[in-house]
Amino acid sequence: MGMEIERKYLLLNNDWRVLGAPVHYAQGYLVADGERTVRVRVAGTEGFLTIKGKSEGFSRKEFEYPVPVEDALEMLGLCTLPTIEKYRTKIPFEGKIWEVDEFKGQNDGLIVAEIELISEDETFAVPSWIGREVTGDVRYFNSFLARNPYKNW
Repeated sequence: MGMEIERKYLLLNNDWRVLGAPVHYAQGYLVADGERTVRVRVAGTEGFLTIKGKSEGFSRKEFEYPVPVEDALEMLGLCTLPTIEKYRTKIPFEGKIWEVDEFKGQNDGLIVAEIELISEDETFAVPSWIGREVTGDVRYFNSFLARNPYKNW
């Protein structure tokens, strides 16, 4: 079974910007009902279909499959919620990869960082540019941002 264990944070400053190259992401939701999400994503030149279960703590079931990018682009047109646009920068730091998402469009101005873990109690080093944790705050879930964009907060 696939499992995602993830923590999410706001940022303190822009020091992260010089640490990696951003990749454009477009993602939409075929299903997003609070119990599960079915997401289609185009990340650069790659396409993915992802199924996620309901979050429990920092964890939730996750199954992700590559799909042809042409199919992913077509599936975005089937999504029931507006497409999320963002640039993701992957930054290695002390043995882990931090993913910084800078949102565009209706969520312009929002920037969050995520780290995926092996277990909920795993310890990890935190870069100096990481701020307040927002892991449990549903407002920062991408599926929530599709329904309730950051510009409306």
